Amino acid sequence: MCSGSDRVEPTWRVIAVLGPTASGKTTVAEELALRLGGEIVSADSMQVYRGMDIGTAKPPPSERRIPYHCIDLADPGEPFSAALYQRAAREAIADIAGRGRVPIVAGGTGMYVRAALDDWSFPRGEQTSPARTELERLADEVGAQVMHDRLRTIDPESAALIHPNNTRRTIRALEMAAEGVSYAAQASGFSRRRSVYDTVFVGLHVDREVLYRRIEDRVDAMIAAGLLGEVEALLAAGYRSGLTATQAIGYKELVPVLEEDAPLPEAVAAIKQATRRYAKRQLTWLRADPRIRWVDVTGTSAEDGTRAILDLLESDTPAARLGDLDDPGGSAAERKGAT
Repeated sequence: MCSGSDRVEPTWRVIAVLGPTASGKTTVAEELALRLGGEIVSADSMQVYRGMDIGTAKPPPSERRIPYHCIDLADPGEPFSAALYQRAAREAIADIAGRGRVPIVAGGTGMYVRAALDDWSFPRGEQTSPARTELERLADEVGAQVMHDRLRTIDPESAALIHPNNTRRTIRALEMAAEGVSYAAQASGFSRRRSVYDTVFVGLHVDREVLYRRIEDRVDAMIAAGLLGEVEALLAAGYRSGLTATQAIGYKELVPVLEEDAPLPEAVAAIKQATRRYAKRQLTWLRADPRIRWVDVTGTSAEDGTRAILDLLESDTPAARLGDLDDPGGSAAERKGAT
């Protein structure tokens, strides 16, 4: 559910529960919501798609103990941008806070987390806007260099940040310029981390070996839960383009199994490898944010992790930052040896 006002009140307290895939964010966020009277705003770029449930670890409706927002917003393959997510997430936050409850943003898609919580602006047009369509048509006619020259004339500061061959980004900068928004200014805002709410950023740290083992077990559990059948049903419904997108980990690897009789064990191994790599990318993104206060949940229950977060919220004492830990989560013994 993402209804309600899209207004932003800087006095609203928002809690962000962040971490890589398989770190236990959803369970901890649910426990936290139950304790604090909160509701979850998902910040997962794949959970926005309807029907992509098992492979995105989307909690089944029958198992949700509290309301979830910003899931099932679009059909697979339908254009869905960070700008659209920002609008939906802020409407959800306004709705939750307006009812006197606590918004808890939970996820590992860094771009979505920052779009929801930070002082970012996007062009008003959506991905299929007429302006973008016209710019794309023009780029096909005149080429990348001419489009970049045009940007340099209109907005030289933004043009200096974009390689002439990056047509997609050039088009985006031209679209923003037409709406009075500077790509360069947005890029500056990207590096300036300032939340539009009273946000507490909490990260869940899991030792690398444990995290990778959880990823392997979770992929096996998804296959056992019927992920292959889910992919087959989505293909039959005409959503192939959405399943083969680069970010559709767990789906794109299984399409050849169904369409080309590729071996299932090899596909499962590819899903595990891609998920491990994705977890590393998530950690790289998150560890760059100094606002995140990290809680080590390696070997702890969701209840223990929730209690640690509650203690952090009450004490206002900064927890360990990921920059002090091994990448992407060295062992506890390694950390003790470094002290």
